[in-house]
Parts: sequence; structure tokens; C-alpha cells
Amino acid sequence: MALTKGTRLLGREVLPRARRGADGAQELVDEVTVKVLGQDFQDRLDRVPVHVGSGSIDPFGFDVDTAKRVAAACAFFHRVYFRTEVFGIHRVPPGRVLLVANHSGQLPVDGMLIGSSMFFDGEPPRFIRSMVEKWTQTLPFVGTFFQRVGQVVGVPENARRLLEQGEAVLVFPEGARGVSKPFSERYHLTEFGLGFMRLALETDTPIVPVAVVGGEEQYINLGNSKRLAKMFRMPVFPVIPQWLVPGGQLPLPTKYRIYFGEPLRFDGDPDDEDAVVDEHVQEVRRTIQAMVDRGLERRKGIFW
Repeated sequence: MALTKGTRLLGREVLPRARRGADGAQELVDEVTVKVLGQDFQDRLDRVPVHVGSGSIDPFGFDVDTAKRVAAACAFFHRVYFRTEVFGIHRVPPGRVLLVANHSGQLPVDGMLIGSSMFFDGEPPRFIRSMVEKWTQTLPFVGTFFQRVGQVVGVPENARRLLEQGEAVLVFPEGARGVSKPFSERYHLTEFGLGFMRLALETDTPIVPVAVVGGEEQYINLGNSKRLAKMFRMPVFPVIPQWLVPGGQLPLPTKYRIYFGEPLRFDGDPDDEDAVVDEHVQEVRRTIQAMVDRGLERRKGIFW
């Protein structure tokens, strides 16, 4: 008799409640998934253009399947952790283009978020190809991972081939000097290299200036240690007390704002003297610095 009553209770109350709880949990998971990835995530994956020939991996090591999986992870940082706001992305023209941005943040979070913006907020969605420092290829696992998600060693021949394929190529002309700026020099652009301008002139590629605001405060760099940089064979080694605190290895959840400017086109001989090419470079640098300054004036706080 007791067993019969227990069975009835299980059928009438316990199991229905469990089903309702499971349904509610699934609804919550679905809601969070849509919030992070967006309702059109799969549609964007289906529409994103790739140039890998008959396989899924291109000659640079870019693996479409890996990139698609990583895109889902990037969505969390883009939309939830850093709460990125994107402005003017409609200005990015179709076809080959150089995205030229200020560099900051000690780690290349800015590159990840610019790439996320192009995929999640751009229309049509695009995977970008970033130029990275040669020394990153010496880091265990990092070099291979960068290749799989579309990052390429920043030499002119690589960038030229990507542009010929119609890719959007991201460059940071400040290089390691920019990403490792001490906190006292935040948002003051360092000198730009000339290579991106020679490439733009040679390939007749438009340059879209990109200003990133929010990265300079995610890690507080007190300065750079030449001794440690030499010891670890790195171009720079930032001194960041935050990294010594449990959990401090994660960047602070600052709010990122990314501004895409009007495309710039330049005429000239890519083999001109450095001084001639540098005139064009300084115009791009001044444009990005002005965009950064305006972004700083508009924001109301570091975390919101």
C-alpha cells in the first residue's frame, strides 16, 4: 500500500515538478545563450566569407572550424565581460582593407574585440586577419593557436597575399611599444612604423582608422623591465602588481568602446623615402589620436 501511494505521489507531483524545473533551466540556458551569441549567431557563421580553397585550413594555418568555435568564446568577452560598444563599423568597406588601430592593454585583448566587432556587429560578418609580432611564434602553443584563428606573422609578404585575397587585415603600427605602455602614458600613441603605409600604397588599399578606448585600464603597468624582458626573450616585460594577486591574471572588466573612422586613401610611390611616407603615416596617427581623445571625452567612467 505504501509503495503504491509513493508511486502515485511520484507520478502526480515529484516528476512534474522535476520536468518544470528542467524546462525552466533549459529556458534560462537558451536565454543566456541568445544574449551572449545573439539570435543570428549561426546565420553569421554560415555567411562569413572565408578563403581556404577546397579544405578548411588555408596556407597560413587558418582553420575555419577552430575560428568558429573560438568565436563563441569571444562573444562572452565581447558582449558580457567587456560590454563592448561599437561605433561606425558601417564605414568599413567591402573587399580588402587595412584596419589600423592604437594598441594597448598589455595583452592583445583589443585585437580580439576588434575581430569580435567585425564578426558580431559588422554587416556582412567577417573574420579579420591580424598581423602579430614574430616573437609570439616562439611561445609554446600560442603560435599554433594564433595561426589556427587567423593571425599571421606581420611581414609584408603575408599581408600582401591576404589583401590580394580580399581580406580585412588588422595592424597595430605601434607594435610592442604600444601594447606595453605604462599607465602614466595611457592613450598617448607612440610612434608608428611605416610598413602598413607602404603596403597600402603598393596595393591601393583603403585604410580604416580604428580607435580603442578601455584597454589601458585593464592592467596597471608601472613600467617595463629590460632585465626580465631579456631573461624571457621578450621585446618588453611589463611590471604589473595585479598579476601577483589571486585572480589578478584576468584583466579588469573595463568597458571597451571601439570607433571605426572614415576610410582613408593615399596616393604615392611605396618605395619613396621614409620622410615622404612618414607624412602619410603621421596623418593616420593624428586621426586615430583625435578619435581616441574624443572617445575619452565622451565616456563617463572606466567600467560603464
